[in-house]
Amino acid sequence: MALKFTRRSFVIGLPLALAACQSKKSATVEAGLTPLSDGTPNYALAYAPVRDGGFNLPPIDYQTFDPKYLRQTVFYPTSHPVGTIVVDPNNKFLYLVQPGGRAIRYGIGVGRAGFAWNGEAVIRFKREWPKWFPPDEMIERDPDLERYRDGQEGGPSNPIGARGLYLWQGNKDTLYRIHSTNQPRSIGTNASSGCIRMWHQDIIDLYDRVELGTKVIVLG
Repeated sequence: MALKFTRRSFVIGLPLALAACQSKKSATVEAGLTPLSDGTPNYALAYAPVRDGGFNLPPIDYQTFDPKYLRQTVFYPTSHPVGTIVVDPNNKFLYLVQPGGRAIRYGIGVGRAGFAWNGEAVIRFKREWPKWFPPDEMIERDPDLERYRDGQEGGPSNPIGARGLYLWQGNKDTLYRIHSTNQPRSIGTNASSGCIRMWHQDIIDLYDRVELGTKVIVLG
């Protein structure tokens, strides 16, 4: 089947039947979180300040966000193989499929109207604190970015952030990435130029769980 790759506005896909599993200690452990005595994920630890790659990353003010965007394990019956990443732009979620009809779910920020895309891709490259190269079309929209045509060095001010997962279709770089953001308030919104944004702490967690060649499905 030919892969789809479009820049168009989002359309509402089929709803997914999900049920949170925060009450089960095993589920929070699967999500990489330390459960408290009552089984609630220790988000104060999961979203605490991080020293990574020589940079200090601030904590996520998680208590001010809708809790549905916090990292958690959910029931997610799907035919996709374990290890597949499924991105649901409409609901601002990214799922990493796990065994037993579950998935680790992360909140994301996605493309603004007119910058949306959907289809299938694979992770061809993984980078820690990558250099950022703004596409030509982005420089055309914002001429101030011309100074970064040869790349902006990795760091907290870099739009790619702490980690980048580079999405390819066949031998073609889609120019879209799953990456962290220095704009934490953009999670749960349509704010990017099509890339999939995550909190620094969440992309570090996801990065450590996925391999090169991981299949990524972006729902339409």
